[in-house]
Amino acid sequence: MRIKNGKHAIKKRNTILKKAKGYFGAKSKQFKAAKEQVMRSGNYAYKGRKLKKRDMRSLWIARINAACRQNDINYSNFMHGLKVANIELNRKLLADLAVNDAPAFTNLVNVAKEAIAK
Repeated sequence: MRIKNGKHAIKKRNTILKKAKGYFGAKSKQFKAAKEQVMRSGNYAYKGRKLKKRDMRSLWIARINAACRQNDINYSNFMHGLKVANIELNRKLLADLAVNDAPAFTNLVNVAKEAIAK
């Protein structure tokens, strides 16, 4: 005989329904629909955590590029100049400098321009 109302089965169903709280219609009320939606939502969340890293990097590059163009240099030449000058700063830090500390970023641009000119 199969047990349908065991405490572990009820606990498992309740955890799924708690995760599905706030979903529209049957997805928050019925176990089968909730289970499908929770699994799908988990996949989207996993994928989103990976895409967030990609999105942030492109945002940093856009900010660096905008600040570079204000200083009469393009992004690729600036990054090449930093590499030639042996300045190893990541894009997150460079973007933060570009937004919050423009004079320091201008100094880096000048160093990069000098390194390319040599």
